[in-house]
Amino acid sequence: MSELCETFRLSDYDYDLPKEKIAQTPCKNRSESRLLHVDRKAGTIFHYHFADITKLLRRDDLLVINNTRVVPARLFGKKKTGGKIEVLIIDYAAGIEHLERTGFFQCNCLIKASQSPKKGARLLLEKKIEARVESVKAGVSEIKFLNGEKFLEFLKNFGKIPLPPYIKRRDNNACGQDDRENYQTVYASREGAVAAPTAGLHFTKALMGELLNKGIEIAPITLHVGYGTFVPVKVNDIRDHQIHSETFDLSRETADTINRAKDENRRVIAVGTTSVRTLEFLCDEKGRVKPATGLCDLFIYPGYHFKCVDAMITNFHLPESTLLMLVSAFYNRRKILDAYREAKLKDYRFFSYGDAMLIE
Repeated sequence: MSELCETFRLSDYDYDLPKEKIAQTPCKNRSESRLLHVDRKAGTIFHYHFADITKLLRRDDLLVINNTRVVPARLFGKKKTGGKIEVLIIDYAAGIEHLERTGFFQCNCLIKASQSPKKGARLLLEKKIEARVESVKAGVSEIKFLNGEKFLEFLKNFGKIPLPPYIKRRDNNACGQDDRENYQTVYASREGAVAAPTAGLHFTKALMGELLNKGIEIAPITLHVGYGTFVPVKVNDIRDHQIHSETFDLSRETADTINRAKDENRRVIAVGTTSVRTLEFLCDEKGRVKPATGLCDLFIYPGYHFKCVDAMITNFHLPESTLLMLVSAFYNRRKILDAYREAKLKDYRFFSYGDAMLIE
């Protein structure tokens, strides 16, 4: 079977990963994480620390970062009947829009309970916060939080950071107090994500300053990472997978910066797969972008032709995930899996709090 045909089989994106290689905490100093450098043209792999990114990037590169901020979207409480529940807000942006329009925060959520609450069920959260299930569809509940604007203050003070399921904490209610800051990029500024754009977790403010001093330009975009990033692909032919939609915003200023870089034949380097998807979703055949706000539902897998992104910084992704498919499209599935094998042999740390790759 040809490589082209193989790339559409879900099983071709599987690989074995011992549990001990899944990072449970970040490096004490973010930029001390390791960096696997892949040169697509030369077909080479080299090993660095992330702080070496200042040497690897060129003086006139444009670095595009995702400035979304993870909201403490995980809530605990009980049903009116007494059973314990856990609520995960999965569309914070829609909740804010509904609050501004009606005075009530209302959006889609996931509910974990011994028996899922039905339409009309009342929920009692901490600090006497009440909510009502407005509808249930395909396992997703639309919930109306009944305390008006007080709900946002409650969410800020008592909500928990929704860590990925492969990061374990002894106390589920605490979820690790340090994660409130550790699971945010140093440039996170726009609230709305339920998962961090993890490639950005390796940057420190000092490192950002070094990049700017070198002459590297940095431009922000926003893509609020949704829970769908953790939803497994369940179809044998990946082309049949329906990818999730995520809210994005690209300003006029950032669009002008990107287009100027393309016009000057400078490299556009995306920090994270979220930045990659947003840029490729918005660009034309020449790689130029227009300012816009909306929903991104671009599924990138091998065979896709990249038009805007010239290089990317990314973490090591889960087996059979859409993110692994994206990086495979950017280089080559077999060679990406070879790089992953090399990373395992060299004791790299995988997934959200793990180490990084630079693919150029």
